[in-house]
Amino acid sequence: MELDLQKLHILIVEDNPRTLKLIQAVLKDMGVGQAFTARDGREAQTFLDGGGDLINLIICDWNMPRMSGLDLLKQVRMTMPEMPFLMVTARGTIDSVMAAKKSGVSGYVVKPFSPAELEQKVVALARRIDEN
Repeated sequence: MELDLQKLHILIVEDNPRTLKLIQAVLKDMGVGQAFTARDGREAQTFLDGGGDLINLIICDWNMPRMSGLDLLKQVRMTMPEMPFLMVTARGTIDSVMAAKKSGVSGYVVKPFSPAELEQKVVALARRIDEN
């Protein structure tokens, strides 16, 4: 079955403008329907509270001001336990990966990442969305 990425509505939570641009470019090249952005976990939480039903995948940085990606993940899991959540981070340690897994992360990409690596993770999560 062909995967329709046009149906994806992704929230990108990233405070680094360069990384944000890279993620947006990869998603655009993939043909993703819509990508919304938030600069930190608090901004993302406000967006999700107001229009979270629009989103079917979150790509989130771990280290951000005001509210970390891990804290946002924990918040999202309370209200949207099935929401695919891809953590993007420079934290490649086993402890960090385990903390994210324990909190219910769906996938993990370590910076610096290649566009192909990000695309592979997004497609894998999109397939899981498509199956449900």
